Amino acid sequence: MTLLAEADVRGIQDFPRRGPALIVVNHLGDGDAALLLAALPVAPEVLGKIELLEFPLLGVLMEWYGIIWLKRGLPDRPALQGALHALEQGRFVILAPEGRYSLTGALEKAHNGAAWLARNANVPIVPVALTGTRNVSMYSNLRRFRRPRLTLTVGAPFQLEGTLLQPRALQHATRQIMNSLARLLPSEYRGVYGGPPAARGPR
Repeated sequence: MTLLAEADVRGIQDFPRRGPALIVVNHLGDGDAALLLAALPVAPEVLGKIELLEFPLLGVLMEWYGIIWLKRGLPDRPALQGALHALEQGRFVILAPEGRYSLTGALEKAHNGAAWLARNANVPIVPVALTGTRNVSMYSNLRRFRRPRLTLTVGAPFQLEGTLLQPRALQHATRQIMNSLARLLPSEYRGVYGGPPAARGPR
């Protein structure tokens, strides 16, 4: 990452040194994984779309790493159970609540999987916000022999409040998670979760 990009890592002192914890991130493109794995002080369990297996080299590398494959567009119980099992064993799990990379470059409506996992495993959530990793900006800069400017910002860990017995409570918890990401991002990245000026941690 030092050779390929100018990466500004912020708030790493807030990252917990011991698990379990659920790491939630905004998803901009292929550069996200490289920046996350290079900057974070742990090797987290990763949930990733099963379509990546169609790319031979990438699929082999991700299988070697030990990814939890996720079937998008439907409730994937085996993937959620795999992530829950990893959390119960004290590991870190990383998940993009939006379920895919953003088509706009800003936060889009999230699914409830992250809230379900965090509440059922009773683990803290660590928001990690990314900028600059969107495919077009990274690759166009590399073609011009320029290092793209990337940022990774770690927010303060927090626990979800209350129970998630009702669908409305699950949706509220999802919004709490996404708001924690939005507060770490510049205004143009906040999308449907736009709100108050960036500040670390949930309110």
